[in-house]
Amino acid sequence: MKDADEALHCELDAADGWCRGARILRSPNCDARPAGVAVDLLVIHAISLPPGEFGGPYIDALFLDRLDTAAHPYFAGLAGLRVSAHFLVDRAGRITQYVSTLERAWHAGVSRFEGRERCNDFSIGIELEGTDDTSFPAAQYAGLVGLTRTVRTAHPRITPARIVGHSDVAPGRKTDPGPHFDWERYRAALADGC
Repeated sequence: MKDADEALHCELDAADGWCRGARILRSPNCDARPAGVAVDLLVIHAISLPPGEFGGPYIDALFLDRLDTAAHPYFAGLAGLRVSAHFLVDRAGRITQYVSTLERAWHAGVSRFEGRERCNDFSIGIELEGTDDTSFPAAQYAGLVGLTRTVRTAHPRITPARIVGHSDVAPGRKTDPGPHFDWERYRAALADGC
């Protein structure tokens, strides 16, 4: 594992869509974006496996199709699920990348933004290790802000107005990143350059 400071920062190579400085674990749960579709949306999610537990190997295992569904009773409901995200920012702000930003990760599911369906086609998904019921630590916001800046540099069509929560593109079906995610703090940090 990279040291903590290095793992909080990465540089996205626009040529291949991979972040130098992030931990890389390549998920099989991705495919090509539709031809001619530009990336112009960033979707923020929250995940913990099992729910409310942090720091274990299970998020990686889920995104890599290696989750042992017998390891916890909750996991039985995830059997056969094939999902991924482009990135995960853990509680310490460390970044893991699973899918190149040039490819389509399977993170938003049935979704819609500004009248366009299938948000996976034109978005990048960032998972935060967290739940609807817990606050996110300062280190995690720092990692997310740095990653967001990096992603936006490589994908400049993602404007501040095009950074949304999973709940915004799948209302009634999803609630993440949840009421404890401080959008004002996140947006202010992005605007301040801090």
